[in-house]
Amino acid sequence: PDVIIEAQFDDNDAEHGQDHLQDMLTDDIKKLSLDTGEKGKAAGVTGVHRAKQDDGPKVSDPRLLPDEFLQRTAKVVYILEKKHSRAATGFIKLLADRNSELFKRCAMFSPVDHRVPRVYVPLADCPPDFVTKPEAYSQMLFICRIVDWKEDSNFASGQLCKSLGQAGEIEPESEGILTEYGVDFSDFSPEVLECLPQNLPWVISPGELAKRRDLR
Repeated sequence: PDVIIEAQFDDNDAEHGQDHLQDMLTDDIKKLSLDTGEKGKAAGVTGVHRAKQDDGPKVSDPRLLPDEFLQRTAKVVYILEKKHSRAATGFIKLLADRNSELFKRCAMFSPVDHRVPRVYVPLADCPPDFVTKPEAYSQMLFICRIVDWKEDSNFASGQLCKSLGQAGEIEPESEGILTEYGVDFSDFSPEVLECLPQNLPWVISPGELAKRRDLR
């Protein structure tokens, strides 16, 4: 059987020679082979012997193993740049525990994108009749923006930004996608529109056509 050993490993600690590593690995393989052979004989033809995971050979210091026997591990220590917009499209629903204090203050926001966590949103951000008629909003898309996620909570905290409309319709779905990816789809400002030709209808001049490649 294959043996996978996970350990945190620092390259600066690899001070032992390759000869020692090779001898130790050879001994471990021999032990493993002997253990497997003896257990196979004991099981016989009529039974199957299943060994526990920690019955295998023990290595006193995993840092002595070569890189191919190690699974590198790490942990996040700092968020250098927030790439995600923290906005998500999804649905709101009441909390399951109606007797909790949280039920009186928050609703649950479930994003369509399952890579985004579920979010507690204040009931004050929800429609006024949401608590009395939650079924009326079961297929209504909302935009929520995550504002915090505490270490001791399974769910993030956020705020509802706006209601998009019914799920499945083109415009609400498109607006949700554009908002999630931080695309500015607002109307052009007057300053931008002034850069366009004002004398309409506008056509490309013959001189301009002569020096351009026609891809029409």
